[in-house]
Amino acid sequence: MSVTGQGTILQPWADAADSAPMMGRPLPRSEDFRMLTGAGCYIDDFQCEDMVYAVVIRSAVGHARINGVDASAALDLPGVLAVYTWDDIKDLARPIPIRLGPLPGFERYLQMSFASDRVRYVGEPIALVIADDRYVAEDAAELVYVDYDQLDAVVDVHAALTDEVILFDDAGTNLASHYTVARGDTLSAFPQADYVRKETFHCHRHGAMPLETRGLVARWDQAQGVLTVWGATKVPFFNRRVLAGMFGLEEKKVVMVELDVGGSFGVRGEFYPEDFLIPFAAFKLGRPVKWIEDRRESFIATNHSREMECELEIATRTDGTILAMRARILADMGAYARTNGGVVPAKAAQLLPGPYRILNFECEVNALVTNKTPVGTYRGPGRYEANFFRERLFDMAADDLGIEPAEFRRRNLIGPDELPFNIGKLVTYVDASEYDTGDYPDAMAQALEAIDYARLASLRRTMVDGKLHGVGIACFVESSGGGPAESARIVIEGPGSIALYTGCSSSGQGHETVMAQILADELGVPFASISVFHGTTTYVEQGYGTYHSRGVVMGGSAIMFAAAKLASQAVALVARRAGLPPDGFEFRNGRIWRNGDEQPCASLEALAHEAAQGSPEVLAALQAEGTFENSKLTYTYGTHVAHVAVDPETATVEVLRYVLVEDVGRAINRLIVNGQAIGGAVQGMGGTFLDQFIYDDTGQMLTGTFADYLLPTSMDFPNVEAITLENFPSKLNPLGAKGAGEGGIVATGAALANAVADALHCYAVKICDLPLSPNNLARMIREAKAKTKT
Repeated sequence: MSVTGQGTILQPWADAADSAPMMGRPLPRSEDFRMLTGAGCYIDDFQCEDMVYAVVIRSAVGHARINGVDASAALDLPGVLAVYTWDDIKDLARPIPIRLGPLPGFERYLQMSFASDRVRYVGEPIALVIADDRYVAEDAAELVYVDYDQLDAVVDVHAALTDEVILFDDAGTNLASHYTVARGDTLSAFPQADYVRKETFHCHRHGAMPLETRGLVARWDQAQGVLTVWGATKVPFFNRRVLAGMFGLEEKKVVMVELDVGGSFGVRGEFYPEDFLIPFAAFKLGRPVKWIEDRRESFIATNHSREMECELEIATRTDGTILAMRARILADMGAYARTNGGVVPAKAAQLLPGPYRILNFECEVNALVTNKTPVGTYRGPGRYEANFFRERLFDMAADDLGIEPAEFRRRNLIGPDELPFNIGKLVTYVDASEYDTGDYPDAMAQALEAIDYARLASLRRTMVDGKLHGVGIACFVESSGGGPAESARIVIEGPGSIALYTGCSSSGQGHETVMAQILADELGVPFASISVFHGTTTYVEQGYGTYHSRGVVMGGSAIMFAAAKLASQAVALVARRAGLPPDGFEFRNGRIWRNGDEQPCASLEALAHEAAQGSPEVLAALQAEGTFENSKLTYTYGTHVAHVAVDPETATVEVLRYVLVEDVGRAINRLIVNGQAIGGAVQGMGGTFLDQFIYDDTGQMLTGTFADYLLPTSMDFPNVEAITLENFPSKLNPLGAKGAGEGGIVATGAALANAVADALHCYAVKICDLPLSPNNLARMIREAKAKTKT
């Protein structure tokens, strides 16, 4: 039972030593051939002999005590093998730990894999049905009766703050975490201001909608004492550690296997309740168990994100120079503190000042639990929200002060001569950080030039063919390259067999292509001879996964370290055979040269042929593992500019043109980077205009299907342009790379809201809330008109 096809298609060895560098080439993705020809293997494609099927029984109510679970009717159904509840797992189950973003107090709100005596959100797992057929399992799940004693639900952070209804009795409060971060002295700065304005903004709850929902297959091999889980992604090594701890196994006895993954955007691959429940069922039954999340489950069970309120206040001089900014964040975390949920409010607080020279800043963070699906990271967590809050307030302040929006930003952007810029310790769980390299004003200038901002000035706030035109700007800075380390392993077994193993995971980002490009250049070997294997926990000794735009920054750098080690070993082998010290040789472009010689004395290609013949000393020399360690973040930056036309009668918005500029330090594959940027922008546009999880007062989701929860199509936002800059490489890694996966989405809400507000300026529409759906926008226009009349 194996899965093939995780690497690129192999081609015969060809001399690549003298060819142009592979890094920087806009190569089509190697993995696309596998996907487009139907050769990919996703989790629901994967089959095991003697496999059975699982269905999760989830809470149908938002908040209730569980009086009992009656599974007798389900167990009587032919084909049903078991129904597991809390009583079955309680001896093994442990709270799901926090992986990232351990905000103070969160340890009191961790989730167990099953609800024991209380459910806190619609979708919380209560029981697990196992049957020999998925349809039978679904039918059996309908027969399980859960006796609830319903409780009042809390679905709003302001209600949560009152503690009138408390979700966790032991904690005694819904305020899961409360802290304040600051730099400078806001108390002294605000009284010195010529101008002060305070507004309250709200970002709505929405989330990622990967094409492929979550799923797992687990098998327990009792004879070997090995638990294997297929369907892992994002952070397989962390999940292995957690799962091994729950089962009391050595980590090496748990194998996480990554198959092809149909998208993640931050929500897939975290440790969810099912990541324990499915292996538990396999362990108990001694048979492989498959679980595939249906789309309805995905709506109510997979992490949500973004919902946050921010009271933001700015202090400036009359010329627009910002003296200080202070904020109060209320973040809705849903019912539990999940593995990485704390990242969302923490990064919002850290990046509220953005790329601006705001020396005095303070932010109070309040993270609250409510009876909704728990929150985790979603592409650009906290950044999308923070940029919307800040950039909207900037436009309001600029309008009050009579300063053109771009000029207001230009006066406050950090200049290149001010970098590195110490931003202080604005996240409780990491050290102080600093913006590293860049030219923020230049990125904005390039974005304005690309969209022809000077020409658009005459169109702003004018009516053309019944539609009002507006232009919005938003600047951003984005942290990337999260540490602490990453590993890579290279094995050359023959002239056409170069295997590259990485601890990074892939969920569609193009890692197989980009990482092969890096290795091809580092060893001077043919790109087509490299197969890339990722994610699975047997590939490298320790891996750290893919999140925080770290794949190339950390994983690519690890490849360079592993390649350098392999090259050094090859040199040592050749020197040893010549009876000379290795410092008399050097490795260049796949060849080994004796110092002073005009011709190489050996090559990797020749050694690869020896390896293919089974030479032990060559095989040993042609494999190496490297680890890159770095705890400092590198920061991308850029500007988004939107040109929109708004029909004030129908409240519909047409995005006429959207331009985004981002400096990523170094683009290994510009085609992939641009695709990430454009895809991120469209995803952000959908989040700004369409996506929204809406709950009623009892905690029931009202937008739980694609008939109600709308997503953008390829025709909705056709005019998106991405400009990728490589002007300021990072100094924190050998590639000079910065992250490139999130810059496309992080400023969409801000730029679009500013553009729509600009268009509706004549109505004095005050946009403080997202999404900008037709219903919401129509309400804003009506309210603004009514206010004008009075």
